Amino acid sequence: MRIFKYNFTVNAPLEDVAAFHQDTSALKKLSPRPMIVQLHQVDPMAENSISEFTLWLGPIPIRWRAIHSNISTNGFTDTQEKGPMKYWKHTHSFESIDEEKTRIQERIEYTHPEGLRSLFTRLLFGRFGLTLLFTYRKLATRRNLGEQK
Repeated sequence: MRIFKYNFTVNAPLEDVAAFHQDTSALKKLSPRPMIVQLHQVDPMAENSISEFTLWLGPIPIRWRAIHSNISTNGFTDTQEKGPMKYWKHTHSFESIDEEKTRIQERIEYTHPEGLRSLFTRLLFGRFGLTLLFTYRKLATRRNLGEQK
């Protein structure tokens, strides 16, 4: 099993960061432009709520179904129930640094599938691809929470 970690801070209170990430439109706001997100089912954030969507990379659809757990102001976890990976568990943690600054910690535990599909997932969801994705998400989070940096 592989582990990917990405941490950053945002100039926004903990409650605002949690509310942004728990909003049903967050996935679209956090996805880079070449990637189109088609939402099929996005339940309001709650224990065992479901997010089902397709990520379109050009003409290539990637179907995903995630179950949410451990929901609180300090974060949540989404675990892939169906999708491109053999295993995927993504924990979002939010920590208040002070009244106006929050640390966001992303941790993904994942395993690639076997065979030819593994070549595709290693390209998109390997360390390099994840670093690019979460760098974009850092900037998008800051932008959506009113930070200009």
